[in-house]
Amino acid sequence: MTGSEAPAAGTADGQEQVHRAERAGQAERAEHPGRAAWPSLAKGSGGTDGPALPPRRRRLVLAVLSGSLFLCGIDLTVLHVAMPSLSRELEPSPAQSLWIVDVYSLALAALLVTCGTLGDRFGRRRMVLGGFLLFGLASTAAAFSTSPLQLVAARAALGAGAAMIMASTVAIIRVVFPEARERALAIGVWTSAHSVGAAVGPLAGGLVTERWGWGAAFLLNAPVIAVLLAVGARVVPESRDPAPRRWDVVGVALSVTGLTGVVHALKQAGEHAGVNGAAVLTALAGSALLFAFVRRQRRIPEPLLDFALFRERRFTTATLCVIGCFGGYVALLFFLTQWLQQVGAYTPVRAGLALVPLAGANAVGAITAPWAAGRWGERRALTGALSLFAVAFAAIAVVGDPGRYGALLVPLLAAGYGAGIVMTLGADALMSAARPERSGEAAAVQETSFELGAGLGVAVLGTVLAAVYRTALPEVPGLSPEQQARARESFASAEDVLAGLPPRTAHTVLDAARQAYDRGFTAVSVIAAVGLAGTALMAGALLRPRSPRRGGPKGNALERRRSRS
Repeated sequence: MTGSEAPAAGTADGQEQVHRAERAGQAERAEHPGRAAWPSLAKGSGGTDGPALPPRRRRLVLAVLSGSLFLCGIDLTVLHVAMPSLSRELEPSPAQSLWIVDVYSLALAALLVTCGTLGDRFGRRRMVLGGFLLFGLASTAAAFSTSPLQLVAARAALGAGAAMIMASTVAIIRVVFPEARERALAIGVWTSAHSVGAAVGPLAGGLVTERWGWGAAFLLNAPVIAVLLAVGARVVPESRDPAPRRWDVVGVALSVTGLTGVVHALKQAGEHAGVNGAAVLTALAGSALLFAFVRRQRRIPEPLLDFALFRERRFTTATLCVIGCFGGYVALLFFLTQWLQQVGAYTPVRAGLALVPLAGANAVGAITAPWAAGRWGERRALTGALSLFAVAFAAIAVVGDPGRYGALLVPLLAAGYGAGIVMTLGADALMSAARPERSGEAAAVQETSFELGAGLGVAVLGTVLAAVYRTALPEVPGLSPEQQARARESFASAEDVLAGLPPRTAHTVLDAARQAYDRGFTAVSVIAAVGLAGTALMAGALLRPRSPRRGGPKGNALERRRSRS
């Protein structure tokens, strides 16, 4: 899914998912004219057709799949308001704090395509149920983590479990709902579940963190997963691809280790407010592995990701729009909650409530995106929404005061609305730029783009914030060199230094830390605004409609309107 992604996947909500499913069906019918378009239910270990499921069982299957995606959406954002209290207890370094937040999205992005391939080969029901089990175990491990590294490992396992769940659910829906109209409704419900979960995550995290501590944000998953696992084992049918693709284990290893190396080097540079030899070597090694991955994918007959798709200008441009927009949106969700709590002294619940207008505007933007495309054309609507998001980020930087929430409300609404339009239209532009027979590969790129954007947005902008905080924190009279160095590690570390200091010195340290963090947040907002503005210019110049191909399928409403853009 991806969209994962509003927040996240609310982006390419129901309409785009329906288009994707229809294109996938057209592609499968074109490639295998003698075979039914929809995957068959597996009897035992075979792949023969099974009888249609009764309506009640179909509804139960949809409830299980939507419930699991709701949890995946919550876990994308639930830690945003819990990070300050978590940081005070576990005392992670700045780089470890970023890993705790974004390793979930990075692991999901790295494993999404792989889990889809394995589900096609060994059974999608097995993959989804295995994802439920891993997700529940990882949630429990995260709740009882006693060190930052343990929590990072648990969050990575959560991302792997989410990848197992999300990779096969669309295929299962296609099996369970073979009738087009019923299937469209099911996909709409399914994608909306992730959007609602991601929107509810900060508020739910604030409520349970304020009452029971940060670990409760993860323990909420365990009982729900137990119910989903028990019901899912009884109602979800097995299905598999009768002609599955080969699993490129070498490609998986290259992509995961390469991405990890590059992101680790980036975070180390931010933590030390500069570049050292170890970070440079790690970045070079990671880049070399990613280069080897791309080269391998271009050479093997059945790649994990088909990079030939990026020869199409509109496809590449739409992918960059999705990555940039969703990365900026998730980063705004995360850093805004930290800023409100650490600089504005908001409680976790109040910070979660402050994000509700942003999430609500995002949902409205996703819903009204087709109307905007019909009114102005898809390219102009997409460019305008990116520009609106950029202006909103700049306005947040100008306001620069968490105590003036009324002044922040308008740019927050604008940011959410613009992001919702971009994520929906960007996903549709990405899918429509690919030939119908390549829709499966295009969907894999689209889903990965959302998750990769979420992870990289927090990683890149978090590195900037950490570096600015370290350099902006001044020398405070009355602190020893050790205390000064400790205070410069992070805002949470500066709060730890306050214990045992005279009241006047403690107030000076806290005020200096708040000002340094505020400068870091302002820098992040300005850089994000510039990046989004550049993305808007790129979209306006390059995201032009593709000339129609003879024999291609008739375009949908958005594609017909696109010709006027």
